[in-house]
Amino acid sequence: MHLSWLTLLFLVPTLCVGMPSTTLCVDDVRGTGDLGVVVERATGSVLIVETTTHTRLAKIQGLGDLSHASVVFSRDQRYAYIFGRDGGLTKLDMLRCEIVKRVMQAGNSVGGAISQDGRLVAVSNYTPGGVKVFDAATLELLADIPTQGSKVVGLVDAPGQRFVFSLFDAGEIWVADMHSPRSPKIIKFKEIGKQPYDALISPDGRYYIAGLFGEDGLARLDLWNGEVQRILPNYGKGDIKKPVYKMPHLEGWAMAGDYTFVPAIGQYAVLVVDGQRIPVHGQPVFVIARPDGRHVWVNFAFPHNDTVQVIDVMAMEIIKTLKPGKAVLHMEFTPRGEEVWVSVRDDDQIKVYDTETFAEVATLPADKPSGIFFTARAHKIGL
Repeated sequence: MHLSWLTLLFLVPTLCVGMPSTTLCVDDVRGTGDLGVVVERATGSVLIVETTTHTRLAKIQGLGDLSHASVVFSRDQRYAYIFGRDGGLTKLDMLRCEIVKRVMQAGNSVGGAISQDGRLVAVSNYTPGGVKVFDAATLELLADIPTQGSKVVGLVDAPGQRFVFSLFDAGEIWVADMHSPRSPKIIKFKEIGKQPYDALISPDGRYYIAGLFGEDGLARLDLWNGEVQRILPNYGKGDIKKPVYKMPHLEGWAMAGDYTFVPAIGQYAVLVVDGQRIPVHGQPVFVIARPDGRHVWVNFAFPHNDTVQVIDVMAMEIIKTLKPGKAVLHMEFTPRGEEVWVSVRDDDQIKVYDTETFAEVATLPADKPSGIFFTARAHKIGL
């Protein structure tokens, strides 16, 4: 009996090695597959939410300027990397609900990406320009890729342990091979068009498409053969452009079936890369495909930002118009697309809709919410 108790005394500490020393922000040990992060842009805070039960789990403060924040996730879906407008890069533990580390890596940043193997985190910068690459575990700076002062936009990960990004001022697309993180190899594609403002990468990682602010059209880089082509050239020829109150966003994979949907700059239209044009309520900001590709959801810039419209891909027409509230900023589908979460900034709410019936199924309070990011992104190229 005495030996049994001694055995237990030695075994118990061994079994506890590696267990977290702080309390989880949820009652029981759990996975992270149904978690997400909601950015509260006005207060420099984020919410950790659970999609299954429409629950707020925690509020994390002290993340700086989140007026243009984005998030990527570690491959185990436990850690969120938050890119702030003030140049801050924050690593957040979503199980312990605490900041692991935060570094101020630049003066003004607009997004980032995590590498194919999950070991590198890259940040794109407006000021002073360039891309910085960090160790995902420690946030140690591994590489600084200068762009001669050009703003960097449209940073995504790509197969082959690569990052791809666009230079707004220089009109170029660069591909960084990160097999040797401290000595990246850069391939430059020049004169791709005027002022690329954002970009997306196809779900299979083959095509990188950059929108052009300085001219009508988009630039498409084929990462398999290294060819750059102009698509949808002169799509606005002869049209009077309206003032642009908010730049459209291309990330979100507005790809459904054989079609690619993109917002038109200065026009009330969603463009289909095969040449079709779908009239919509206002100037699109996000054009996002439901995971099954059957529907595309669209939100709009001021003064029409109280509206969301749904496009049926088979019919190529609007089938539903919703009015979630004042200042709809972002939408995010649950992993299999049965619901969509919508941030309504000026009403301080997140609204959840059933994507089959379009019924509102839940409302959560949030302080000036903007970006919504679910951990399923961890296993998708370009997100």
